[in-house]
Amino acid sequence: MEERVKAILREIEASHRQLLGDKLTGLYVHGSLAFGCFRWETGDIDYLVVVKEPLSTAEKVGLIEALLRIDRTAPPKGLERSVMLERHCRDVVYPTPFDLHFSNLHKEKARQDPAAYCGWMRGEDKDLAAHFAVTREVGFALFGAPVEEVFAPVPREAFLDSVRYDVADAADGIKDNPVYYVLNLCRALAYLRENRILSKEQGGEWGIRHLSEAYAPLIRKSLEQYRGNPVPWTEADRVCAAAFAAEMMGEVLTKKQ
Repeated sequence: MEERVKAILREIEASHRQLLGDKLTGLYVHGSLAFGCFRWETGDIDYLVVVKEPLSTAEKVGLIEALLRIDRTAPPKGLERSVMLERHCRDVVYPTPFDLHFSNLHKEKARQDPAAYCGWMRGEDKDLAAHFAVTREVGFALFGAPVEEVFAPVPREAFLDSVRYDVADAADGIKDNPVYYVLNLCRALAYLRENRILSKEQGGEWGIRHLSEAYAPLIRKSLEQYRGNPVPWTEADRVCAAAFAAEMMGEVLTKKQ
């Protein structure tokens, strides 16, 4: 792990421990950092915050202000962080309730009015089931109790629904974000066919080996982009990506559990 990432993780740990004190069960890294395929240019820093009881508005605002400071030195895709109660990790609820969330998508709203943002940014998130499963598979504790003591196994039906939710708009989204959807569809199929929980990069490599050879050039190009090597996308690539999404979504949505 490169030094600038370690520095950010140290800041995250120090700020969260100071702000949350005894309420904090632990901080858990997942995503590309946990899989060992993080790249500064294309990855974000994903982590989960597990707390023993709901946070006060002041604690939430303090966390957001800390993240906005840390974000100044973060990779371009930023930080993605959800706060949830320990009891919802030990006994998985789906969709999973969360107490606070932060990512690049919501950064400007958080910056404009942190208190209003904290009042609004809470609810349920289907993505968390997949994050929990990845955390159990490859994640690590930045601080706190070991992963296996905090996160219960995610029921298969919840994980599958979480995966399907993530790629549900692939038919439209792949036009503007082909790399994301091509690689996510590959790893969704790896789980459906072989019960394997993979990173985007691992999913692409699996797709080249196991999916139709007709799609291998598309998947290779997606991997090159994901690895930070810019390659031009042609109209033929986009047509191929649309066909890929249509065919793979058919299996993702209909394959029996």
